[in-house]
Amino acid sequence: MITAESLVSLPGVHHGFFTREGGVSGGLYASRNCGYGSQDRSDHVRENRRRSAEALGADAQALVTVHQTHSNLALFTESPWQPLDAPKADAMVCDQPGVALGILTADCAPVLFADPDAGVIGAAHAGWRGALTGILDNTVAEMERRGADRARILAAIGPRIGHDSYEVGPEFYDRFVAEDADNARHFSARDGNGRHRFDIAGYIVRRLGALGLDRLETVAHDTFAEEDRFFSYRRSVKRGEPDYGRCLSAIALAA
Repeated sequence: MITAESLVSLPGVHHGFFTREGGVSGGLYASRNCGYGSQDRSDHVRENRRRSAEALGADAQALVTVHQTHSNLALFTESPWQPLDAPKADAMVCDQPGVALGILTADCAPVLFADPDAGVIGAAHAGWRGALTGILDNTVAEMERRGADRARILAAIGPRIGHDSYEVGPEFYDRFVAEDADNARHFSARDGNGRHRFDIAGYIVRRLGALGLDRLETVAHDTFAEEDRFFSYRRSVKRGEPDYGRCLSAIALAA
């Protein structure tokens, strides 16, 4: 489990960016695959999630994830739901001790938020589409509706595909620059094939900064490059593999 120094220091807040290590799954999913949306055995996923919840000091039934669709929808939750009942959303906010908010990723960026003074936490799945269309903005707005103050919110960006690994085409670049010309700073110059490299972590930091958050931390790990530690959707596609595992990132208020 990887942690962010800024969140570790917060009393009453538990969090972790879990790697693929330390689970029970096999094959493509070895070994801590926490995604029910994969084709892995459900009992293996359940055990991997139980181990992750235990590491956070939370009950396995209190770990909630959503059906992620790369949207900008952030929802508030007061109590857990069953995995099969997970609503469609890409971020959650909570003010109830003991409920663990979980985000599943395999190259996208997990972002964990906390305002310990208000007792409000958040977790967002920030792929390029969600980040561009406002998932971070909506998470912060939902936290504020529950009593948080953006001047106090700490945010930690977890392991995600790194700049050197994130090759994108000109149409991808054009979409970001059309939204804001300054977004060009997050792309490398075109290579000989007309493609760029995209720094999604840098984009997220800038986006959060524009919201007024200045207590930001980026965990320096590349999910595509570090195969022994992380699942990667892009790596699985390049290899022609039929499926891939999902890593869990989670945050909870101590019960």
